[in-house]
Amino acid sequence: MKLDPDHCYAAIQAHDSRFDGVFYVGVSTTGVYCRPVCRVRTPGRDRCHYFNHAAQAESAGFRPCLRCRPELAPGHAPIDRGPQLADQAYARIRAGALNEGSLEELASSLELSSRQLRRILEQQFGVGPLALAQTQRLLLAKQLITETRLSMAEIAFAAGFGSVRRFNAAFAEHYRLNPLSMRRAASEPPEPTADAGIRLRLAYRPPLAWSTLAGFLASRGATGVEGLVDGAYLRCLRIGAQKGWVRIHQPKGKHWLQLQLSVELLPVLPRLLASLRHLLDLDAQPQIIAAHLSQDPLLQPLIEATPGLRVPGCVDGFELAVRAVIGQQVSVAAATTVFARCVQRFGESLHTPFPELTHLPPQPEVLAAAPLEAIASLGMPGKRASTIQALARAMVEGQLQLEAGADPAATRAALLALPGIGPWTADYVAMRALRQPDAFPQADLGLMRALGVSKGSQVLERAEGWRPWRAYAALHLWNALSAGG
Repeated sequence: MKLDPDHCYAAIQAHDSRFDGVFYVGVSTTGVYCRPVCRVRTPGRDRCHYFNHAAQAESAGFRPCLRCRPELAPGHAPIDRGPQLADQAYARIRAGALNEGSLEELASSLELSSRQLRRILEQQFGVGPLALAQTQRLLLAKQLITETRLSMAEIAFAAGFGSVRRFNAAFAEHYRLNPLSMRRAASEPPEPTADAGIRLRLAYRPPLAWSTLAGFLASRGATGVEGLVDGAYLRCLRIGAQKGWVRIHQPKGKHWLQLQLSVELLPVLPRLLASLRHLLDLDAQPQIIAAHLSQDPLLQPLIEATPGLRVPGCVDGFELAVRAVIGQQVSVAAATTVFARCVQRFGESLHTPFPELTHLPPQPEVLAAAPLEAIASLGMPGKRASTIQALARAMVEGQLQLEAGADPAATRAALLALPGIGPWTADYVAMRALRQPDAFPQADLGLMRALGVSKGSQVLERAEGWRPWRAYAALHLWNALSAGG
């Protein structure tokens, strides 16, 4: 990352862990250098000095912060990546990793021992992995008690408790209440619903450009898999072995989204909620991002016109990558048509209460084993069909991880090693599947058109001032092109 003072200062204002280890900030008034994630009060812009390495900061006379401990910033060896690993572990715990598996399995997935993982989490959060998991179970159970009419047994298992007895004991120990008392004390008791599914709220930091976000997702999805009906986003999805549907809309005048989900998804509720937050970019800090990008006269009116624009993620990295390959050098509408054919031919049918939702997208194993000519017959060149099959085989063989938390550099290299995948596709996947806020498809023809240039290098040069949130800038430019026809 280029150490431009404006870009670096924007990153430390956001305390974004994705920039941890990329640079360090020395504060002239204290003589201390910190990581971008340090939670001390953000110093004034004129007091900050930026360094690529801790050694440079110390050579300049700064001493390491005792609170954020620069020695724990992400490095190349696992032992040096404490905070990054802690964030990855916490994200997996929130998604139910310790409900569905053991501590040893979680640690192994991060290439750590359980002892190392416990120490890293205690250093970062002050508590161990089991305590973090218990807190997440209790918070999810509290939400289910307050917002649904599920039975206490259903809530216990949906939240990840192994038994109703453990559920009741945890509530008594931590909240000094029994679950039924909490439901009776709820300020907004859940209303009975005549329609199908379970309802929950999804919180976010306002503003949120909901109609634009939902429209982007629906316009790039396959008919039958996802859609937009009366302002509500609908989609079929698979989480592990569970298959079901979700419906999401924004109630008028509210700063939260209403989620409706099929009961079949209750056993994987923590994973589902984490996946949907990635899909809708609900953990973004739009005001900080907008303040930085609005410094560019080109972006300022676009941000004012569409406040709270998010970078759409995905619930299935493989599905997104296939859609991106199909979309190479064709219009959004044409790619969506071909993708819909792919779903109808190779996807799996699913019964839902919505006529718009009929199918799940194809699994990597199906496309990896399909005849090449069958893929090409969907309406794409043979080379593109070969790329899709190579992508599917790489997923089946474990050569690719297309999910948030995967190593961006390794994933990009693995994608570029596949025939028919170039920088545009790799960068687009990094934006949406890997959730990289500074990923930027510089070769995109739409961005060239929006910026009035003819080369990717010119796009990259023009976008330098948008770091570390170039992905959001790209969405604003694409949105402006779409609105302008």
